Amino acid sequence: MLAVVELGWNQFIVRTWDIIDVKKLKEEVWNTLSVSAMLISDEEWNDVKVWTPFIENSKVEFKVLEQFKDEKVRVFKMKAKKRYTRNLWFRAQLTKLEVLNIA
Repeated sequence: MLAVVELGWNQFIVRTWDIIDVKKLKEEVWNTLSVSAMLISDEEWNDVKVWTPFIENSKVEFKVLEQFKDEKVRVFKMKAKKRYTRNLWFRAQLTKLEVLNIA
């Protein structure tokens, strides 16, 4: 089974036992989280269920594995001929989730 879920304004295609990184969620480590699916299908895309915006009585269960920071990204701004430069660094805060069940 595979499903399309929406977490943190992003959509993910997930299968059972997949591990995904999403924007930071306010869940504690080792807690479970359940979300409604937008699309559910089998691996060969033969039996597809789609509903707008979510499928009724569908549930995708996740387990929170870790809260962590991503690698540093350099943000550099410059205006030509104005002697203006600005150098910043950014680290996104992420949550690692494992898919337990798709129903």
